[in-house]
Amino acid sequence: MTEEKNSTPNVMTNHFEMKKLVEFIVIVAATILVWNLPSSSFGIEGLTVVQQRVIAIFVFAMLSWLTECIPSWATSLGIMTIMCVTVSKTSFACFQGDNVGTLLKAKDIMASFADPIIMLFLAGFILAIAASKSGLDTLLARNLIRPFGHKSENVLLGFLLITGLFSMFISNTATAALMLTFLAPVFAALPANGKGRIALTMSIPIAANLGGMGTPIGTPPNMIALKYLNDPEGLNLGIDFGHWMAFMFPLVIVLLIISWRIILHFFPFTKKTIELDINGYVHKGWRMWVVVGTFILTILLWVIPKDVTGIDSNTVAMIPMGIFAVTGVINAKDMQEINWSVIWMVAGGFALGLGMNGTGLADAAIESIPFGSWSPLVILLISGLICYFLSNFISNTATAALLVPILAVVCRGMGDKLGVIGGTSTVLIGIAIAASTAMCLPISTPPNAIAYSTGLIKQNDMLKAGLTIGLLSLVIGYVVLYFIGVSHFLG
Repeated sequence: MTEEKNSTPNVMTNHFEMKKLVEFIVIVAATILVWNLPSSSFGIEGLTVVQQRVIAIFVFAMLSWLTECIPSWATSLGIMTIMCVTVSKTSFACFQGDNVGTLLKAKDIMASFADPIIMLFLAGFILAIAASKSGLDTLLARNLIRPFGHKSENVLLGFLLITGLFSMFISNTATAALMLTFLAPVFAALPANGKGRIALTMSIPIAANLGGMGTPIGTPPNMIALKYLNDPEGLNLGIDFGHWMAFMFPLVIVLLIISWRIILHFFPFTKKTIELDINGYVHKGWRMWVVVGTFILTILLWVIPKDVTGIDSNTVAMIPMGIFAVTGVINAKDMQEINWSVIWMVAGGFALGLGMNGTGLADAAIESIPFGSWSPLVILLISGLICYFLSNFISNTATAALLVPILAVVCRGMGDKLGVIGGTSTVLIGIAIAASTAMCLPISTPPNAIAYSTGLIKQNDMLKAGLTIGLLSLVIGYVVLYFIGVSHFLG
């Protein structure tokens, strides 16, 4: 009996690995097929060999990210590798020639990993590490929750707002893990058969997901959208931290308050008061002051318009990294805690965008496909729904990396017609909103997975609350975004 029980996990593992292998083989076959199809099959006039290769690479990326037959970061690294060896000026000789089309510079493909937006990612990770090492996160949580008192409903609101605030500047995953740690002693004081534990546990992933919308560094889809909105060779809208927060921060607060009432409706407390005791190490030395001062300086420089300071958000991101490194607040071991897999995933998306634009594929598609005849409102709604649906099943970063480059091309092709909904910025920021509101399953986001792993909530609890709050947030977010767009607040 023991041997049979032990063999069951091995059989399941082998079956899973075989399934992934079959998926990968199918994806490679589909990529090779698209790579070798007659160019006339695509309906794009004047399609070059290099442009067709980029389409094939995009198919590989899309199918790999959707099936996750290989890790998402591995897909991105594969994208960049394939591009370097097949569509660059230093690719294999057999892929070069006089009639293949415009080849890219390999250094530009590799530079996708060092894009200025990547610095924003790194700054977010570094700030989170510094806050954790110094105890600033514990100190803030302890003092911010105090004004909400001991009434159960108010404590729930406190956790929603604090988690949302933290996730604006610290990764959603780290925020969820941190806040669930603080909740551990609270659960001990709540009835085991009551719904209070479910309410508090559900509040963490919901607040972490929604809170990420509040700032450009809150979640990767925000930064992917911002990359295309601020591209000097593209839209060049110059949307900075202050612009983004001016409408996203109030929106997040409203959504968190609405979430509070919905959670209470689904999971009412049986115990009316909660005694809070947030414990944790807080550094008392000079490093704490370095961290606090750097946090304040960084956030102020992000919020104050570039016109005043002369320094942009990406450059500001270098300040905390430089200060913490020089002062020893972070060290080489701390750098290993950075989620490099997410950075690689985003870089792969940037490389895809470079391939579409640098080879002329985007321009060729615009000229051949009548985007101008499409309805702007239909584009806005369909893109948002597709993003919401995909983000519930695959990484929201991968979803944004797939959709944003395509939508940037579509929006360029529609020209001035997008003015009725506020321009391209409305569509691309809408993707960031849709990605963050997708949270109805444990696999939808890392915060959901972390909360589900506690065993305190069931999948149907998450589906019920996550779907209701997610769809409502999606609708409200798009309505606000539409009115912001038509007012031309973002240019």
